[in-house]
Amino acid sequence: MKTKRFAEIDRRQFLRGSMALGAISPITAIPAIQPSPSGADDRQYWVEVLAKVAEPVLRSASQRRLKADLPVEAPHGNAADRRQFTHLEALGRLLSGIAPWLESGPDGGAEGKLRNQYAEWSRMAVQSGTDPASPDHLNFNQGSQPIVDTAFLALAIVRAPNQLWHKLDPPTQRNVIAALESSRQIQPNYSNWLMFSAMVEAALSLMGVWWDPMRVDYAVRTADTWYKGDGVYGDGPPFHWDYYNSFALQPMQLNILDNISKVSSAWNSFQPAMMVRAQRYAAIQERLISPEGTFPPIGRSLCYRFGAFHLLAEISLRRKLPEGVSPEQVRSALTVVMRRMMQAPGTFDEQGWLRVGFQGHQPSIAESYISTGSCYLCSAAWLPLGLPASDPFWSGAAMPWTSKRVWSGEQVSADHAISGD
Repeated sequence: MKTKRFAEIDRRQFLRGSMALGAISPITAIPAIQPSPSGADDRQYWVEVLAKVAEPVLRSASQRRLKADLPVEAPHGNAADRRQFTHLEALGRLLSGIAPWLESGPDGGAEGKLRNQYAEWSRMAVQSGTDPASPDHLNFNQGSQPIVDTAFLALAIVRAPNQLWHKLDPPTQRNVIAALESSRQIQPNYSNWLMFSAMVEAALSLMGVWWDPMRVDYAVRTADTWYKGDGVYGDGPPFHWDYYNSFALQPMQLNILDNISKVSSAWNSFQPAMMVRAQRYAAIQERLISPEGTFPPIGRSLCYRFGAFHLLAEISLRRKLPEGVSPEQVRSALTVVMRRMMQAPGTFDEQGWLRVGFQGHQPSIAESYISTGSCYLCSAAWLPLGLPASDPFWSGAAMPWTSKRVWSGEQVSADHAISGD
């Protein structure tokens, strides 16, 4: 691994080059609610945000310094406890969001160069994090939290099998398999956590080793009994007003069955209804974004910021947006949300690491399980960067999203629940 060479490559060269071409201004100079003039500008902005958030994690992890460098902000005074888990949180969550972009392949210009660098850093990070002899060896099986972020690492691998699996050397592949298998000793909570165990098994099936069909079956069938209607599942038997349908449950459902279906048809019958429900929930998510680019701060884990739109991003990546929701309006809405959140004072510390909060630095909003690494689930909104620049998501002109159209007095079709599913 060419750690030193890649460590010398500076993200700032990419940003300077982009600004020299007049593509974008620095993050702090863009008014939060000003729409971009084109999809190309939006894509450039998304890549800049990705680079700003990802660089500290990937640079440190590629140098086997993640544990040394990552600050552990734990607002409930439990830093010693969260230090056991926060590093895998940061790496697994970040990679799960940038994986489609890494997998989309090299292209010309600054973005392709940056992608190649970050893909190499990501592989080095996986190697370091799963090597038992590494100072950055991550915790995959002690306590309960690791099942969550082992699953996000597994999700990253199935989203980028070429970059994050096939390009790993054989010893690293064996270490990854051992790490994922070791998480089986954790009993998941009776909640969206069932998907985490199943997601690990889906990744193991991709890797060509034995996987446990019972864990997949239990997760898929149990979650189906939690369905409440109109695109929404309970997080367990109760219904909670939060974003966990999007943070984890529905995106993982889709990816689990996508991958398991390649080796078993046992659960294929669940896929059509899952997609209809996911499309409805994506439509609801798009409508939750206000004309100003805000969304309701409801429920747990608000420190994941725009990771709340994981499911909307997933459906966009799949080119499965429901009727009446265009890719251009989703791109325009998510761009304004990102601008508002990334420009908020205090979002980053002096070294560029994310700080705990929803709009800026707000440690009071955090639950006891939140620490610095938790915040990197914001990356889930970047999935559409896996689409080529020629895709309508990026090539189309900016469009007002639903709430912006409604509140400006435009004629908009009536919204309807789905039924009979």
